[in-house]
Amino acid sequence: MEFPPNLLPDEASPEWLNKGDNAWQLMAATVVGLQSIPGLVILYGSLVKKTWAVNSAFMAFYAFPAVLLCWVGWGFRMSFGQKMVFFLGKPGVALDQDFLLGKAFLGLFPTATMVFFQGVFAGITLILIAGALLGRMNIRAWMLFVPLWLTCSYTVTAFSIWCPEGWLAQLGVIDFSGGYVIHLSAGVAGYTAAYWVGPRCEKERERFPSNNMIVGLAGAGLLWMGWSGFNGGGPFAVSTVASLAVLNTHVCAAASIMMWVLLDTFYFGKPTVFGAIQGMITGLVCITPAAGVVQGWAVILMGLISGSVPWYTMMILHDKVPFLNQIDDPMAVFHTHAVAGALGGILTGLFAVPKLCRLFYMVPDWEKYIGLAYGLQNGATGAGLRQMGIQVGAIVFVIIFNFVTTSLICLLVGAIVPLRLHTDALQMGDKAVHGEEAFALNADPAKFESLNHNKIYDTQDFSFVREPRALTQLQMV
Repeated sequence: MEFPPNLLPDEASPEWLNKGDNAWQLMAATVVGLQSIPGLVILYGSLVKKTWAVNSAFMAFYAFPAVLLCWVGWGFRMSFGQKMVFFLGKPGVALDQDFLLGKAFLGLFPTATMVFFQGVFAGITLILIAGALLGRMNIRAWMLFVPLWLTCSYTVTAFSIWCPEGWLAQLGVIDFSGGYVIHLSAGVAGYTAAYWVGPRCEKERERFPSNNMIVGLAGAGLLWMGWSGFNGGGPFAVSTVASLAVLNTHVCAAASIMMWVLLDTFYFGKPTVFGAIQGMITGLVCITPAAGVVQGWAVILMGLISGSVPWYTMMILHDKVPFLNQIDDPMAVFHTHAVAGALGGILTGLFAVPKLCRLFYMVPDWEKYIGLAYGLQNGATGAGLRQMGIQVGAIVFVIIFNFVTTSLICLLVGAIVPLRLHTDALQMGDKAVHGEEAFALNADPAKFESLNHNKIYDTQDFSFVREPRALTQLQMV
């Protein structure tokens, strides 16, 4: 029997290429990209005070193309290329057609597909960090921070955990789709950078109302639905594990939202949209390291835990611990990504199913991947304890490494340009930093168009910027 013409191999479709896998991986990468552009751009721009909407959206928008250029320039091969040392690959460009059209190191699709897929993951990581720095970071400092952090921090964590030659990967750490590499890293790095940059103005820390909560929900929706590609693309194949990962992702998010909303209602007397969004994020983050290797009952438990523990650290513990209260984190990145990511890693070490790990990893030594609960059940307690130890050890490594590297990067950037905006710029927001307003329909067109953009970084003289008009703001009661 002959294959149909569209399935016959040729120069553009070599024998190793699986067209279905390639199509899914490209689609998964695209929806992950949509989580950032426009998902987080909309979310950040909507949840902040109106005077910071442009700056917050721009920080997210800028990071994505900056990361992508660095990624094809040197980042991809440092993260997934030939091993240079046990925690890093050799730098090199990912632009040559022979390299890009060849088979990827994993999966049955071209390297070009892998470069794009992993690139959008790197991009969203930097955007998540931005959430902890909104409303006061010097935009020039952010423009330097992005390529430096990608190069010095992200590449090391990605190679160590995701590259088959990485030291944590060889130990057997389970991080299905980025609970450690992306979320824990972003949460720790964002909180560390927030310490070095300093807090917002006191009045804005006390009252920082959303400028449009309904539009913020649209951004949150893009983030949620985009997680189908985030976790569904983890197996690098159109497989049963991919299907399970997608379903588990949304079930965990739903359980986490319900738990967060219930806690808000019982403790504060009313549910909030902001709380529902935070619950959504913690559920999605918590399931990410385990998405395709845990059963449905475990997913429900993970959702309930991810909707309660981060709620407690954010809503109760944050105000009681002076250290946590002193650091300004507008989007609660520490609680929603660092805490939830660490929880996900630990719960993965508890609930990981050996059979599902075999289907996901498809390696001869798959038996080393076993959750502690199944180790206790099957008489392999030692193996289960080892897996839990590896999961916790990886958490410690990611926390310490990101704290140190982010601190060093902030000190370096701070020696070149101020990390923090000038006091006058902090009072004016978008008009001082960008010479633009988010709500141009409410502005005077003639005066808005006459802004001297050559002076937008002059923090000494703001006479060219008109006084703001009052805008009705949506805010949580």
